[in-house]
Amino acid sequence: MNASKKLKSKAVSFIWISRMAWRDGKASWNKLLLFMASIILGIAAVVAIQSFGDNVRHNIVSQSKSLMGSDFKIDTDKPPKPELLAVIDSLGGADAKEISFPSMAAFKDNDLTKLVRVRGIEGAFPFYGSINTDPKEAAQNYQLQGTALVDATLMLQFQLKPGDSIKIGNIVLPIGGALKSVPGSSSFFSAVAPPVLIPYRFIEPSGLVQTGSRIDYDFYFKALPKTDLDALDDRLDPKLDLIDADIDTHTSTSRRLGRRYENFGKFLNLVAFIALLLGCVGIASAIHIYIKQKLPAVAILKCLGATRRQTFLIFLFQIAVMGLIGGIIGTALGLGLQYLFPLLLEGLLPLNLEINVSVKAIFIGLSLGLSMSVLFALYPLMGTLHISPLQTLRVQEEKVTRSLRSGLLVVLGIILFIFTFSYWLLERVSYSAMFVAGIVVTFFILGSIATLFMNAVKKFFPHSFGFIARQSLLNLYRPQNQTIILVLAIGVGSFLISTLYFSKDLLLQQATLEDQSNSPNIFMLDIQSEQKEAVEEGILVNKLPVIDNIPIVTMRIESLNGEKISDIKKDTTSQVNRWILNHEFRVTYRDSLIASESLVKGTLPESMDSNTPIPISVSDNFIEDSKLNLGDEITFNVQGVLINTVIGSIRTVDWSRMQLNFMIVFPESVLENAPQFRVISTKVNNEKESAQLQQQMVSSFPNISIIDIQKILDVVQDLLSKISWIINFMAFFSILTGVIVLIGAVRTSKHQRIKESVLLRTLGAKNRQIIKIMTLEYIYLGVLGSLSGILLSLIGSQLLAWGLFDAVFKPSWIPFIVIFPAIAILVIFIGMTNSIGVVKSSPLEVLRKENK
Repeated sequence: MNASKKLKSKAVSFIWISRMAWRDGKASWNKLLLFMASIILGIAAVVAIQSFGDNVRHNIVSQSKSLMGSDFKIDTDKPPKPELLAVIDSLGGADAKEISFPSMAAFKDNDLTKLVRVRGIEGAFPFYGSINTDPKEAAQNYQLQGTALVDATLMLQFQLKPGDSIKIGNIVLPIGGALKSVPGSSSFFSAVAPPVLIPYRFIEPSGLVQTGSRIDYDFYFKALPKTDLDALDDRLDPKLDLIDADIDTHTSTSRRLGRRYENFGKFLNLVAFIALLLGCVGIASAIHIYIKQKLPAVAILKCLGATRRQTFLIFLFQIAVMGLIGGIIGTALGLGLQYLFPLLLEGLLPLNLEINVSVKAIFIGLSLGLSMSVLFALYPLMGTLHISPLQTLRVQEEKVTRSLRSGLLVVLGIILFIFTFSYWLLERVSYSAMFVAGIVVTFFILGSIATLFMNAVKKFFPHSFGFIARQSLLNLYRPQNQTIILVLAIGVGSFLISTLYFSKDLLLQQATLEDQSNSPNIFMLDIQSEQKEAVEEGILVNKLPVIDNIPIVTMRIESLNGEKISDIKKDTTSQVNRWILNHEFRVTYRDSLIASESLVKGTLPESMDSNTPIPISVSDNFIEDSKLNLGDEITFNVQGVLINTVIGSIRTVDWSRMQLNFMIVFPESVLENAPQFRVISTKVNNEKESAQLQQQMVSSFPNISIIDIQKILDVVQDLLSKISWIINFMAFFSILTGVIVLIGAVRTSKHQRIKESVLLRTLGAKNRQIIKIMTLEYIYLGVLGSLSGILLSLIGSQLLAWGLFDAVFKPSWIPFIVIFPAIAILVIFIGMTNSIGVVKSSPLEVLRKENK
C-alpha cells in the first residue's frame, strides 16, 4: 500500500515538474532553440559518418566476392614451386590463373608510351562480378580473339579506339575495347599504372619475364557451397608460408578493406565529435546565462514551497527534452547528409555503394543529443540548488555558489564520457587518452589566453584612450562578458581548419620532389647487365644526365643466427615480423653512404676477408622488425647460392627522399657476379622530354619499365586533395557550430547589452558611438580567437612534423591570409547583426519588449 502511494506521489510530482517546465519553456523558447541548435550540427556530422561507415562495411561484405572475383586465391611473387603446384592440385586445380607485372606499353598508332599493369588471364575469371568494357562483348571475346583490354581513362587520354594496336614487350595486339573496371584492380594503382588485360598465352612470347622482373602469380578458385573459408585459410596458410606463397579469401580481403576505410572513418568521426564538443561548450554557456536570468523565478518557487530538487528538475527536464529534440533533428540531418558522401569519395571507393538507414547511427544520434546536453548543462544547473528564497527581496544579485565536490564530479563525468566515446571510436586506450588530453589542453590553452587577455586589459587599462575605445575594452571583462566563450568557439574552429591545411601541406611536402639539379625524376627498371651501356648512351644522346646506375640483386633470407627460416615460421613464440621471413629482398652493393643515409652503429668495411662472414649494412627499421642487432648473423639465398653475412653497421634511412634507398647494402667485391639487373635514373626538365625519352627507350628496350615520378606525385597530390576536401567538409561543421555558439553567446547576453545601451544613451551617447563600441569589441574577439587558434595549430603541426613525420615544417599562408580575416569578419558580422536591433530601438521600447 505504501509502495503504491509512493509511486502515485512520484507520478504526480513528475506531471507537475513537466507542466512547470513546459510553461516556463514557452516563454523562453527562442533562447532554448539556440541551445538546441548548438548540438544539431555536431550530431548530424557524427550520425552521417557513422551511418555511412556502416553502409561501407555492409557493402564491402556483400560485394566481397565481386571485389576479388573469386572465393579465394593463392598467390606468389616467384615462379610456382612443385610443392605449391601440389597444393593447388589437392584443391582440384585452379579454376583460373593470372600472371601480372608492370611494364611499358607502346601504342603503335601514335608513338606514345605508358607504364601499365599487364594482367595475363586464363580461364573464366572473374567468377563473381564482371569485367566492364566498352563495347560490352569485348570482355567475353578478348581471350578467344587475342585482343587487349586497355584502361578506359588511358584510351581517352591517348585518344585510342578499338582496333588500334598496343605493343607490350615483343608482342603487338589489337585493342579489343576500353576497360572500365575489373575485379582485383586498385583505383590508386590504376592511376599510376593502368591495367591492361591480355590472354595468358601471350605472356611468354612477350619476353618480359626476366631476371629481376616483378612478377605476381595468382591462382583463382571457386569454392563449393558451404565451404568454411576461414578454416581453409587456417589450414593452408602455414603450409603456403613455407613455400613462399599466400592464400587470400574474399572474407579476409573484405575485412582488410573494411579496416582500411574504417580507420579513415574513425578520423572523420573525431573531427565530427570535436564539432559536437564545441556545441557542448555553447550549451554550457547558454545554460549558464539562461539559468542566471531564471534565478529570481527559482527563488519565487522556493518561497511557494518548491524544493531544491523540484526546481532543479524543472530546468533539467527542459534541457533533456530540448536535447532529445536536437538529437532527432541532428540525426535526420545526418542521415540525409550521408547521401553526399559517395559524391565526395568518388574514385576512392572500389565498390558501388547502396545507401541505407543505419539503426545504430540513429541510436547514437538520439543518445548523444540527450546525454551530452544534460551532461554539459549540469554544472550551470547546479546554481539553482543554492538559491535562497530571500533572493526575491534582494535588489543586488548574489554570487551563485556551487558545491566543489559536485562540480568536480560533473567535470570528471564529462571527461569520462569523452574518453569512453573516443575509445569506442578508436578502440585503443592510448589513442583515446591522447585525444582527450589534446582536447583538454586545447580548450585550456584557449581559455587561458582569453583569461590572460582580460586580466591584461584590466591591469594595463589605457585610461588615456578615447571614450569609444575605453568602453569597448571595458566590455571584455565586464560582468556577463563573452570573451572566454567566444574565444573558445572561434579558436577551436580556427584551430581545426588551420591544422587541416598545415597537415595537408606537410603530407604533400613529403611527396614533393626536391628542387635540386641532381634529384632524379625518371627511373628505368629491369635493365639487364648487358643493356647497361646502351641505356646510358641513350640518355646521354638526349643531353640528359645519368644520375644513378645502381645494381640490384634479389635474394631471400635462409637463416637468422643459424636458425632456419622454416623453423622460425613454425615457432609461434617468435617475435620476428612475418614479412622478414617471406620477403624477397632487393639489395645493392657499394662502399659508402648516400645523402639519405646516416650511420647509427658500426662501420662500413674497408676491406674484405674471405674467411669470415661478409659484413653488411642494414636499416634501423629492418633491425626493429627482425629483432636482430649489431654482430648478428644472416644467411641469404641468392638464386640457390648461400651467402653468410654479419650485421656490421646500422643505418637510418630517409625513405621520403625521391631516390633509391635500400634496407640491406652489401660491400663491393661480393655480388658482382650474381644474377642482377640495373636501375638507372635521370632528370628531365619537362613533360615533352619525358615522353621523348620514354618513347626511344621502350622502342629499343621493350623489357624496361620506366617510372615518371612526377606523374606518381601528381596522382598522390590529387588523392590527398580529395581526402583533405572531405576532411575540410567535416571540419566545416565545426565552423558552423562555432557560428551558432557565437550567435547564442551574443543573443543570451542581449539583456545585459540592453541595459548598457539604455544607460549609455541616458548619459548622452549616440547610436553611432554605441555601434562603434560593439564593433571594436567584436574585432578584438574575432582577432584574438582566430589568431589564437591558428597559432595553436601552427605549434601543433610543428610538433607533428618533429614527432611523427620527422620533417621540416613549411606552413601554408592560407590560414593567415584567408582563414584569419574571414573568421574575424564573420564574428563582426554576426555580432553586429544580433546587436543592431538593440541600438536602433528606443530605450523604453526595448525595455518594454524585454519585460513582456
